[in-house]
Amino acid sequence: MKKFIFIVLLLSTSRVGGQPSGPSRSATPNILLILSDDHSVPFLGIYGNKDLKTPHLDGLARRGVLFQRAYTAAPQCVPSRASILTGRNVVDIRMSRFSAPLPRQAPTIPEFLASQNYYSGICGRPYHLDGSEKKPEETVAAFEKYNLVTFPNRVDYLNSGPDDKVLGQFKEFLNQVPNKKPFFMWMNFSDPHRPFTADAFEPGPKSLEVPKGMPDTEEVRKDLAQHYGEIMRLDKHVGEVLRELENRNIAQNTIVIFMGDNGAALLRGKGTLYDVGLHVPLIVAGPGVEKGISTDAMVSGIDIAPTILALAGGAKPAEMTGQSFLPALKGERYDGHEYVFAARVPHSSGLPVNTAYFDLSRTVFNKKYKLIYNALWQLPYSPVDFGGHPMWKDLQGRKQGGKLEEKFSRVLFSNPRSMFVLYDLEKDPYEMNNLSGQTDYAETEHRLKAKLHEWMIVSQDYLPLPIPPK
Repeated sequence: MKKFIFIVLLLSTSRVGGQPSGPSRSATPNILLILSDDHSVPFLGIYGNKDLKTPHLDGLARRGVLFQRAYTAAPQCVPSRASILTGRNVVDIRMSRFSAPLPRQAPTIPEFLASQNYYSGICGRPYHLDGSEKKPEETVAAFEKYNLVTFPNRVDYLNSGPDDKVLGQFKEFLNQVPNKKPFFMWMNFSDPHRPFTADAFEPGPKSLEVPKGMPDTEEVRKDLAQHYGEIMRLDKHVGEVLRELENRNIAQNTIVIFMGDNGAALLRGKGTLYDVGLHVPLIVAGPGVEKGISTDAMVSGIDIAPTILALAGGAKPAEMTGQSFLPALKGERYDGHEYVFAARVPHSSGLPVNTAYFDLSRTVFNKKYKLIYNALWQLPYSPVDFGGHPMWKDLQGRKQGGKLEEKFSRVLFSNPRSMFVLYDLEKDPYEMNNLSGQTDYAETEHRLKAKLHEWMIVSQDYLPLPIPPK
């Protein structure tokens, strides 16, 4: 899913002397939420990646707050985006299937902002929350029979299209904003989602620094270069959007939040609860936001909605389980979450032929330890979106020929997997060594299981609980 989340809070701008109507210049902020698709940390220049040239996003971060520990509530776009818009976890809002529509009973940011007179819209790549598939005919019939498509009634403007059409849609939206009304726009980009097509932006694969959590092979380098090309093309599109704000003289009234919808479709990334699957870029910049700050506070996708409401001057609704990180934006002390939770649910709309399509797992982690609970531990890892790619086929061949480094052979091709996986993130940031079952870590493992157990009960999770009856 190609998406990074950009949230731009525009403090409305009025038109003067016969100019067309548009956003007001009142104290109430306008809000632009921009998502990139399948984008992990550290894949931006500002996160220390020297192979990526992303001047527009880097500049945005220097004008605001850069989050070092932002995570999504799911490693797939549909459930993750649902949690972002509702401020609630994936299981709680019943987004337990990739192609599920967001329940009508789950209100979103646009509805909450409507009570504050906001004009709202969605543009860019398909947003998926009205069901990601319009086939087979049985699905279409059920959606029509029960009136499951809700977003045309949740927002004032709804459009979709490829990345090169996003700017035009945004201009159209801005031209339709009633005079002196604040607005909310959820803008979606497809980059850097597979397939990778940004050839003109790709760096040379031979010169890249391969992340330590990946095997350094020719095919991995080629794939990584193609991924980087998509990110640099994304940066170009984001720059065009920021320039449009300048051209309309509303940039100075704009708070921007940029975030990835979930992790990259790379090894142990999208569709998994490893760091590459959940750890995403998050940038916030604009009036009232401190400049040039980097924060280590742990935040989750469920925190985006309550933060936006706080920036707009509203209160957090009782049903939201996320928390506002507004203090961090003001430069005040903000510790964030002590523990972050995430859920992996079925992916795609096809039958459950492997774990790329059907996997069920949960995780809880803090800054030092991570626990992953694999309910379908009997099945091996299958990558999402690149199971037939030359890079993956090459690694399979190396594994079979005994030419793949042991640590990568173990973490990529274990069959079966472990039901429980425990990592010491300080000693093992690339999550290579499973400590579950080791005596020295028994107390830590039980504590994390208890945290996850409680979260699953409160969320009414349908999976078996991680601590069985004695």
